Amino acid sequence: MKYTLIIGSLRKESLNRKLLSIIEQIINQDSLGEVSMIDREDIDLPLYNQDIEDKAMPEKVKEIAGKVKASDALIICSPEYNGSISSPLKNTIDWISRIRPIPFKGLPILLTGASPSGLGARRAMSHAKVPFDAIGAFVYPENFGLSKAHEAFSEKGELMDSSQQERLSALISDFDKFSKKLKAE
Repeated sequence: MKYTLIIGSLRKESLNRKLLSIIEQIINQDSLGEVSMIDREDIDLPLYNQDIEDKAMPEKVKEIAGKVKASDALIICSPEYNGSISSPLKNTIDWISRIRPIPFKGLPILLTGASPSGLGARRAMSHAKVPFDAIGAFVYPENFGLSKAHEAFSEKGELMDSSQQERLSALISDFDKFSKKLKAE
């Protein structure tokens, strides 16, 4: 399996980047597949504007779309902005959806998020499902939200709560099985 991990935050010290690093470790430790990353530098795109698209699709958008097309599954880790999807993630989805054929179409997607709030970015995941459904992706019905994320990581970037680590590992394993089954069909 070829997994592409996508960050939904532009912050250098993003809590979601820390969570994505743990997800990457799980995939590698469990030998679930190859991992590529669409990181904060990649999603630092101009706001979607059809006038820009009509002149020339930005090269960065083409690069991201190529990574998505080469993927068997996506795992997205994004914060919550004002109870909804982060603007960098939504902007990235909007740009990539303009490539034909739509790279997200038919791909399994696992939504995850980390937030200092008590809700763990769950509202953002709910809202992120809408555009992915609209463009034909298969959003996995379960997700992982890490609440109080500013207190959840050790100085080494590990999850301090072993039950959270176990829950995340089990979810990644289940998503891997789902993705492989979907790919086989």
